[in-house]
Amino acid sequence: MAGSKAETEDGTTARRGRPRSAATTAAILQSAYILMATTGLAATTIDAIARHSNVSKMTIYKWWPSREALLIDAFLDQASRAVPLPGTGTAVTRIRRHVTTYVEALQGEFGRVQLAVISECISKAGSAELFYERYLGLRRSKMLETIVAGQQDGSIGANGAPGDLYDAIYGSLFYRYVFGIKPLTSAYARNLVNLVLRPHADA
Repeated sequence: MAGSKAETEDGTTARRGRPRSAATTAAILQSAYILMATTGLAATTIDAIARHSNVSKMTIYKWWPSREALLIDAFLDQASRAVPLPGTGTAVTRIRRHVTTYVEALQGEFGRVQLAVISECISKAGSAELFYERYLGLRRSKMLETIVAGQQDGSIGANGAPGDLYDAIYGSLFYRYVFGIKPLTSAYARNLVNLVLRPHADA
């Protein structure tokens, strides 16, 4: 998905040519997410999104290469508000704050929509690669930077590969959420961060 597209400020991608209207982009993304959350993915068609946002289908197809890409970008737009990437505090504090917010969000419509979007990508494309490319990769890289910073300043005692530490935390949270093996709580998330990252007492 390179070459003919460029990054926009909201993290979505646009084709070369006439610049996107920020207001129109927001209307499309918000409509897509609202429809996913209220009517389900099957009913969240390009036609439905166009009607709800009062934007032409031609505009939507010009700005997104596929329905799945639009749904992911709509989810990313919501995630930027529901589960923002923390920017202040120590590395461990930021990670604890983020996992706690993520766990809380998973308990509501955000979690249901996330799982539905991932399932849609797998069923349509045969893999979750599109979801990783447009959503998870960006947020994962930011959190890896936080883990590296904590390892460098000594606030994180675990010396494993940052990617492995990230996967141990967020993979465990998502696994527990998907299968409902045990309750997914904020306390569990914070304890998991301590277990994996082994922070210093004052971190």
